[in-house]
Amino acid sequence: MKLNRIIANAGEWLSGDGPHRQVVVSSRIRLARNLARTPFPGWAKRAERLHTLELLRPAVESLPEMRESYAQNLTELTALERQVLVERHLISREHAAKGAGSAVVMNVEQTLSFMINEEDHLRMQGIRCGLQLHETYAMVDQCDTELAECLEFAYHDDLGYLTACPTNVGTGMRASAMLHLPGLVMSEQINKIINSVNKIGLAVRGLHGEGTEAMGNLFQVSNQTTLGESEPQIIERLNEVILHIIEHEENSRQQLLEKRPAMVLDQIGRAFGILCHAHSMTSKEALNLLSILKLGVDLEIFPNSDAAPSRATIDELFIETQPAHLQKGAQGQKMTAEARDALRATLIRAKLNSLPPPDTAKVPLPEVSKQTDDE
Repeated sequence: MKLNRIIANAGEWLSGDGPHRQVVVSSRIRLARNLARTPFPGWAKRAERLHTLELLRPAVESLPEMRESYAQNLTELTALERQVLVERHLISREHAAKGAGSAVVMNVEQTLSFMINEEDHLRMQGIRCGLQLHETYAMVDQCDTELAECLEFAYHDDLGYLTACPTNVGTGMRASAMLHLPGLVMSEQINKIINSVNKIGLAVRGLHGEGTEAMGNLFQVSNQTTLGESEPQIIERLNEVILHIIEHEENSRQQLLEKRPAMVLDQIGRAFGILCHAHSMTSKEALNLLSILKLGVDLEIFPNSDAAPSRATIDELFIETQPAHLQKGAQGQKMTAEARDALRATLIRAKLNSLPPPDTAKVPLPEVSKQTDDE
């Protein structure tokens, strides 16, 4: 199966309609596993990495869940194709930089992907639309169980699964949710929420994980500890925190409508106008403006019609306007930043220009008292 066929369609986590979809873009579970008595990838020689690949890739491809899968050694992918997979959240930035012995295997729905010889020998990832941490874990855990029947993973009776990074020792699991939080950002409550989450042992990161900026009001919330708790305990604790964040975000949106309606309408109107008429736009600006437009859709500020912008359309633009996706759409030809910015604006205009503008009547504004000449 060709990569172009896979990325021609949005993954299930983008086009689906999972629980709490207005706030939770996706749920992700990642398990780190290593082969017993085998050097970790960072310490392994080239021949050892290739041997690991020869063991793992056939085992992963033979899983019932991966019958119609895409599998490729990273050395056979261009730098652009690797970056497309990073932007799709199907491989990590670190994995994209790997060489001989590294590979990716993923299903057509893009709900399951396996990174071979990243930081660990195997990192298996499940990603689903909306808040579905339990369901996503069940999907990945099934693959883990099936692989354990034919592979011996490095495991310690007291410590649990052994990993290249000590912070992953134990369950080897990272559970996370991608949250869209424009209400908390606009009401200037986001730092308070982040600090509260950090204090209870969870991490808040940007769009592409650790060390990245939270563009487009998108934040990843994940567990930090993997030792001393079981997988269900970690997931349940994370799920409860995310439900609280969802409640705070929904309250913030409602309070903004009630107390600062003019500001909300102004932000959404400006975002719509710029997106529909700009001829040059950076990736960061596009993400931030699309975030505000997505908020307008969630608040039902657009007219109820088939022509109105849909959340799925905007979510797809979040991915399609990323640099590698733009360049891939231009037949992979090398583009300057200026050319990408122009192409990004053209793509957005093509998708949004036929849409009706925001319906300001849906948000009642407070009456402005008129001053008399005497005043």
